Amino acid sequence: MTPLAARLKEIIEESGPISVARYMEICLNDPEHGYYRRRQPIGAAGDFVTAPEVSQMFGELIGLWCAVSWRQMGAPERVNLVELGPGRGTLLLDAMRALHTQPEFLAAISLHLVETGERLRHAQRHSLAGFTPTWHASLAALPPGPLIIVANEFFDALPVHQYELTATGWRERLVTFDGESCHLELAEPPCALNRPGQLGDVFEQAPARNDYMADIARRLESHGGVALIIDYGHTESANGDTLQAVRAHRAQSIFAEPGLADLTSHVDFEALGRAAVRLSLHGPVRQGEFLRRLGIEARAATLRRSATPEQSDQIASALHRLLDSRQMGDLFKALALTRHGAPPPAGFEGAVAPAQAAQGHATW
Repeated sequence: MTPLAARLKEIIEESGPISVARYMEICLNDPEHGYYRRRQPIGAAGDFVTAPEVSQMFGELIGLWCAVSWRQMGAPERVNLVELGPGRGTLLLDAMRALHTQPEFLAAISLHLVETGERLRHAQRHSLAGFTPTWHASLAALPPGPLIIVANEFFDALPVHQYELTATGWRERLVTFDGESCHLELAEPPCALNRPGQLGDVFEQAPARNDYMADIARRLESHGGVALIIDYGHTESANGDTLQAVRAHRAQSIFAEPGLADLTSHVDFEALGRAAVRLSLHGPVRQGEFLRRLGIEARAATLRRSATPEQSDQIASALHRLLDSRQMGDLFKALALTRHGAPPPAGFEGAVAPAQAAQGHATW
């Protein structure tokens, strides 16, 4: 039994079964034993690898996307560049390196990171030591002013409720404790969820994601700017049990090692879009298509010209992983938010290739 499993047992014995969303929130963010409070999850030595860790090209393109978006906003004198859940800081580090070709944008930005995990903050301080970012525990703490928000694999870690269709209707899945581990049971009576399905189907709802998206929308409406959300998930709301646990790059039961494994589920982009009222939505588009429109293939060709044969193979492998439909290319989606009347951001209409501006040195 992990320390957090013992804590969950106490909570459930004291107050009864808890929702899957509460279970997920405790496992990830418990102040003492939560996954993001205790572990360094990202990278080959961690539990999973994100797109910025796959290749420098990803962060470079996102950085240049931000510069293009800033110009589309009218190039305000000051703008808050914000990353939600910045991981180890890899995306922003690659972005800032690429942005040396955009001195006007660099002079305008104030860098802000929304991160609650102290171990991850420590890694971000190391990665971004030369760029003086400011850390915040929530979106509400950001200073006023126009902003460019980037959220890569952020929403998938926000908690979800799960409902299962039975002969008597949809019933919420609850987490209870029996013996040495947690397991699922169904709540009584059935809930008021009204949607089609077959017996045994599971449907996931994520109020925390929708609330966060609504907060982003309010910020953009009030202060102006643009948001880019990249995550894995589905474009339309659908039934399915997508909650998963990963440790050391291997899937396991969500109840196997509470607090020691990452918990995520697929993002419902249709639900996110509904939460962004009074804003224009662009996409979602598949990550592979989005990156191709930004010019990732041209950037890869540039890097390979100065690479050793081994490095060239690594670039090709990373490109395949980011773009291929059987890898990250189709499962991951990109969605952008702007005020009404703003032009479509780069990558969401036509073939915009800011990668051509990335003439800096490769990092290996």
